[in-house]
Amino acid sequence: MPAPDPAPETPPALPVARVAVDVPLAHLDRLFDYRVTADQDEAAVAGSRVRVRFAGRLRDGFVLERVAVSDTDRTLAPLHKVVSAEPVLTPAGAALVRGVADHYAGTFADVVRLAVPPRHAASEKAAALKPDADEPPWPEPVPGPLGAYRDGAAYATALRAGRSPRALWQVTPSAAPEADWAAGFAEAARACVEGGRSAVLLAPDQRDVARLEAACVAVLGRARVVALVAETGPAARYRAFLAALHGRARVVVGNRAAAYAPVRDLGLVALWDDGDDLWAEPRAPYPHTREVLAVRAAQSGAAALFASYARTAELQAYLERGWLRPIAQDRVAVRHAAPRVRVNGDDDRALARDPAARAARLPHEVFELVRAALPAGPVLVQVPRAGGRLALVCQDCREPVRCRFCQGPTTLGSGLGHEQLTCRWCGRPQVDWECPICGGRHVRSPVVGASRTAAELGRAFPGVVVLQSNGEARLEDLPATGAIVVTTPGAEPPAQGGYAAAILLDTALLLLRPDLRASEEALRRWFAVVALVRGGADGGSVLAVGDSTGRALQALVRVDPAGFAVRELADRADAHFPPAAKVVTIDGSAPVLQEYVGLVHTPTGTETLGPVPLPAREQLPGSDGEPLLRLTLRAPVREGNALVRAAKEVAGVRSARKSEGAVRVRVDPITLG
Repeated sequence: MPAPDPAPETPPALPVARVAVDVPLAHLDRLFDYRVTADQDEAAVAGSRVRVRFAGRLRDGFVLERVAVSDTDRTLAPLHKVVSAEPVLTPAGAALVRGVADHYAGTFADVVRLAVPPRHAASEKAAALKPDADEPPWPEPVPGPLGAYRDGAAYATALRAGRSPRALWQVTPSAAPEADWAAGFAEAARACVEGGRSAVLLAPDQRDVARLEAACVAVLGRARVVALVAETGPAARYRAFLAALHGRARVVVGNRAAAYAPVRDLGLVALWDDGDDLWAEPRAPYPHTREVLAVRAAQSGAAALFASYARTAELQAYLERGWLRPIAQDRVAVRHAAPRVRVNGDDDRALARDPAARAARLPHEVFELVRAALPAGPVLVQVPRAGGRLALVCQDCREPVRCRFCQGPTTLGSGLGHEQLTCRWCGRPQVDWECPICGGRHVRSPVVGASRTAAELGRAFPGVVVLQSNGEARLEDLPATGAIVVTTPGAEPPAQGGYAAAILLDTALLLLRPDLRASEEALRRWFAVVALVRGGADGGSVLAVGDSTGRALQALVRVDPAGFAVRELADRADAHFPPAAKVVTIDGSAPVLQEYVGLVHTPTGTETLGPVPLPAREQLPGSDGEPLLRLTLRAPVREGNALVRAAKEVAGVRSARKSEGAVRVRVDPITLG
């Protein structure tokens, strides 16, 4: 008797899958329709990974949605394979990827690589078999630092009630408990979870992430917290990603890689120290994590908390637009909590004791402070990192050499058989340069080293332990015993109970970096040192060696990052630079930029700067060693979206034409120098 015919397969109710194909070409930055076969129907869910045939090649992709009818009249090719039925790209995640790509003139394919980690099959299989756990017990609540700040307790209460406040927490720099930003983030996360939602908390480097994770575990318990960082390896990163996706972890801590974490019921995004350059993604389209979280908070309706010791002009712009509200201590509390900060030679008495105080690199006040503080604990000495030319200054009076046309930083480059002084922003040569302060005509490039400083202090204080900490050999926590620690910016180790004193040497060198954000970055570095010193009530003291008339040092002495940010933003507005303007830089060879200028349709009010030569180290893949130039376009903020769209349209036209020559487009780059 012949076998009965198999029952016909039931066709899918939604036979069309709209797929985001991994194709980075700008003119193909859209969804493509594919047919879902009956055997793929159950697995090809929205958010799943698939393989499709595209232009004769198999490529990866994500199913973003299933629909009944295609928009095209062509016969649809079937999905080649459903790689995994795990919906790793949620609808909210896809919307965030699209929003970030549009904000930075990039493609969906470029951003989704940042948002979804590579699949780890064994971790995925283990996560599918893991049973749902019961609600873990809560640790006993402990008071957090937010209550020490005006509106801090109200912020936590709003989170607990399910509301979505957005705030800038101005952390007072000191080693006191109320300056513990990690504990404050954990306090906010617990309030958010108690309100029935989840939180994403970010810190710039692995050291800060570990501190933040420990604080969250202490406040919320181990089961509710997971760390999502690329440094842990593909398996651990994917397990953390799935824990957030499945709702087993309610709080995700991490660095740049965790900004897109797929938590359920997102209620809070928080970021520590947005001025750190680690937040800038080095891969196209070069998004900044601060802006990614801002886009995510706006799309999801989540609360936002940005915190730092200093304050960037970007966060100040958010405040002035009303998108953020401040959480800060009043001036009386700041003066009590922060260490006493002063500049050498800042009064007549100090100058009478040491007439050369304002000219010497190591004035007498430095030795006095070290001698007085060592019996109470360790002393930190920060020295700018030694290296190549940091900036150019007048040889006679040390005034920074600025372009006479646009006030940009200058550099010495080869030209006409000799070194020629040229602006790094507008490219104009500075012929017959003369110092506007003293009339000098000679320039120099100051360079300083930490090793020499350590040797000098070692000779001055025989018998005292002198330690060095830098990026290559960074010290860990120090005991609260007398020692001198010489460190470069960013490598300062914390000391138990805080440092008794700190000294900031060569402050002018940080200010002389040929970059738009030099003063902002210098103040951020200095406040990071101030935050390691005991509070003023405990005798903590900080001495800065430099010119006390400088704006950044005055803000440091007052411990006034807000006032500095207000003036910095005003200066940016006068100079038409971010965040008071939208800036797009285009790097490429001369023929590429010539083509670009011919294609771009800039909005009204757009200015064009350059092109100017780029250093040889900034090569592009596929440039074949050709000299690179940079073209800068800037427009008013109100025309910013139009300028970004124009840049993206040019990328689409060039990719459709298959134009030769590599090009790099950046929107509001963090370095403009």
